[in-house]
Amino acid sequence: MITLRSSLFFLAVAAVRIAAADMSSPNIVFIFADDLGYGDLGCYGAKDIATPNLDRLAAEGTRFTSFHVGQSVCTASRAALMTGSYPNRVSMAGALNHTSMVGLHANERLLPQLFKERGYATAIFGKWHLGHQPPFLPTRRGFDEWAGIPYSNDNGPLHPVVRGIPSLPWYENEKVVELDPDQSQFTRRLTERAVSFIERNRDKPFFLYVPHIMPHVPIFASEKFRGTSRRGLYGDVVQELDWGVGEVLAALRRLGLEQRTLVVFSSDNGPFLSYGEHAGSASPLREGKLTTFGGGHSTPCIVRWPGHVPAKRVTDEPLAAMDFYVSFAKLIGAPLPAVKLDGVDARPLLFGERGAKGRDEFWFYSGDELHAVRQGDWKLHLPHEYLTVAAEPGRGGKPSNYANMKPQAIENSGIRGIASRHGYRVEKIELSLFNVKADPGETQNLAAQHPEIVARLQEVANRARQDLGDALTGAKGRNVRPAGKVVATAGR
Repeated sequence: MITLRSSLFFLAVAAVRIAAADMSSPNIVFIFADDLGYGDLGCYGAKDIATPNLDRLAAEGTRFTSFHVGQSVCTASRAALMTGSYPNRVSMAGALNHTSMVGLHANERLLPQLFKERGYATAIFGKWHLGHQPPFLPTRRGFDEWAGIPYSNDNGPLHPVVRGIPSLPWYENEKVVELDPDQSQFTRRLTERAVSFIERNRDKPFFLYVPHIMPHVPIFASEKFRGTSRRGLYGDVVQELDWGVGEVLAALRRLGLEQRTLVVFSSDNGPFLSYGEHAGSASPLREGKLTTFGGGHSTPCIVRWPGHVPAKRVTDEPLAAMDFYVSFAKLIGAPLPAVKLDGVDARPLLFGERGAKGRDEFWFYSGDELHAVRQGDWKLHLPHEYLTVAAEPGRGGKPSNYANMKPQAIENSGIRGIASRHGYRVEKIELSLFNVKADPGETQNLAAQHPEIVARLQEVANRARQDLGDALTGAKGRNVRPAGKVVATAGR
């Protein structure tokens, strides 16, 4: 005879089993903006851009104020997220373009492959930027579905400065189905595909990666959002991104998946500051994209998983994008690859365990140059050149100093070529020590006051050079893995 007590017992057991299943195989939604600034969301201090959906996501989860991407440029940042390694370790520093014949090596087990091996449905809707030759496409690297573009949206006829670039392709899986698509519809199209994927996979675990194309220049907003913000077109673009996040969250809620889904929102790097009114804000951090200052490396990062990730929490414990690789693998029970990884298991920090600390150390590379290292609250900049906005920031979608750009200078390579193409000037910083917790803007050089900390961090830098190399000193890294290469052009 079934009694009320026995019924309650069986219900309790069932609830525990469901909770355990949810904990071991949660859905993961990872939304990655492009060139979004640290100060561009309401929950990070923006007053002239309305982001109610992301602000609510932060209120329902945890907001990280010391989050670091792998490098402050597109391809390198995404390589770190996908491999759990510094981009220099997998030979993917910098940014690829339509002429690139390289991509992530086939031996690298990428994040979607970990999920695929555990029975997850996987999809990417947005910008891939890790190799556009057929062997490197996302559908060859663990994703069931892909719709979007293979590299940045300026890598086409709409580039603000460089002329003569071929048409920008829009892919459906491995087929180019459209050339030079209407960029004002990017956010809407990617959002609709994301919602459709969630609806179609509601009854099985899924990994959904939405690397949005905006607000990388050239920026566009759909008609519905144009003129809606108090920060011009750039603000309109961010408000449409916020709408897109809201649509994804609404789908999870409507389908009863909120409790089973961990959601992450972040950006691949900081703002492209030389584009002025068409760029974001890194306030209160220093500089932006393409630098190793906080404005380039530190981006918004919000994590929500009801019942697991603490709500209404703000933490300045350091977290890195490559930590998600290891943390997700541990979470779903996927074995880690037998290679050196740089990500750490951040689950105690993510889930708010008492006394949990973030990663203690980070190495800051720009391309193949080691520019800075951090340990605890201390960050040491080694002597290096860096980019800062030249004169007045750009206007109307053009970079600063656009009128004075010379075609031959635009073709230059290296840091000075980047400066000439994008309206920057080159500055140099000498050996400088900052306490980034007390001074997040990296303005007060304390090297003279703390020679013992400088010496300790120089040893960290030496270790980084031995491991990953450093073009500034000629050091050759001992633990660098090759990128994948194709010899002959195979399609686009």
